Amino acid sequence: MTTEKEKMISGKIYNPGDKELLNARQRAKELCHKYNTLPNSSVNERENLIKNLFGKCESIISIEPNFYCDYGFNISAGKNFYINHNCVILDCAAVTFGDNVWIGPNCGFYTAIHPTNAEERITGVEYAKPITVGNNVWIGGNVVILSGVTIGDNTTIGAGSVVTKDIPSNVVAFGNPCKVIRNI
Repeated sequence: MTTEKEKMISGKIYNPGDKELLNARQRAKELCHKYNTLPNSSVNERENLIKNLFGKCESIISIEPNFYCDYGFNISAGKNFYINHNCVILDCAAVTFGDNVWIGPNCGFYTAIHPTNAEERITGVEYAKPITVGNNVWIGGNVVILSGVTIGDNTTIGAGSVVTKDIPSNVVAFGNPCKVIRNI
């Protein structure tokens, strides 16, 4: 029997109201709340909370409060990872960050997809596609990255961008929708 969590992770339509998923989201919300209310001087406790929340984190990472995610276990972060204030990661599918990724304030990473058909949407089902961010990527403030997007290595995403499609390596891209402006 396939669970709703297994369906979610594999990109199939699933019911987010499933008890296992509700419990997993509740756990993540509680860990995020605890993280967000710790004093900055509680470095070790903050690091341990993130290690307990994320599926994988390779080294010490820095995340400024407030930080929010849906599950946490679908987030993977490489070395030298930094998130500025007010980041939201809806990690119904994998969200993978490479090494040396820096994220500006007020950014969102949204893997969840809701049906466009109203009758299907009101049933509450959804599906998700992963987000992948390569190595040496800078993401400016107020950027939104949507489901299924891959951002290549050594790329800069300009502030205020809405990234709806893949962005290649070694470029500067920005806009709504985000598009390549120039090669690096």
